[in-house]
Amino acid sequence: MHVIGLTGGIASGKSTVTRFFHDREVPVIDADILGHRTYDPGTDTFDAVVRAFGPELVAPDGTIDRKVLGGKVFGRPDELKRLTDIVWPGIRKLASGALAEFEAAGNSIAVLEAAVLFEAGWEDLVDEVWVVVVEPELAVQRLGTRNGLDPEAARARINSQLSNAERTSRADVVIENNGSLEELSAHIQAAWDQLQGRLRNAAGR
Repeated sequence: MHVIGLTGGIASGKSTVTRFFHDREVPVIDADILGHRTYDPGTDTFDAVVRAFGPELVAPDGTIDRKVLGGKVFGRPDELKRLTDIVWPGIRKLASGALAEFEAAGNSIAVLEAAVLFEAGWEDLVDEVWVVVVEPELAVQRLGTRNGLDPEAARARINSQLSNAERTSRADVVIENNGSLEELSAHIQAAWDQLQGRLRNAAGR
């Protein structure tokens, strides 16, 4: 099975690329969803997070209060790293299991969508990396329209992530999203067609 790692910054257009794969019945693993699952009560990650950050994280319903946890790590890089050092291995374990299930089911292609693919060191889980990029100021505009963020807050979000240059230097496929939805769709289709050609060549067909 050939695994694509899909990544990109905030407001880059990853969800549009994901829809493209869904439309072609290619299974997609969303690392954000797996991240929420790692916080489920009874998991090793749940126990480790509560031990690290305190029992006050646990809400009355027994789940981790994400707002309380966010307050403990926001603006504190050392604390955020302490959290990701706990959570990212849990996500990796779930992603590896899902990929194994997809392969056992006979899928020829699968996708791991993860905004932190590089930061978490998950490149070894995939065969190639697709990066979706958008010019920073265009991302600022989109965050204003989509999320209601003011420009300063939007730029802070963008600047806290890897830059486009850092991502593209480690990418196998770069999809630019600086134009219309139709242009983005054309870029995705071209990347898909090229992938199909590579896979046919690898199979000797």
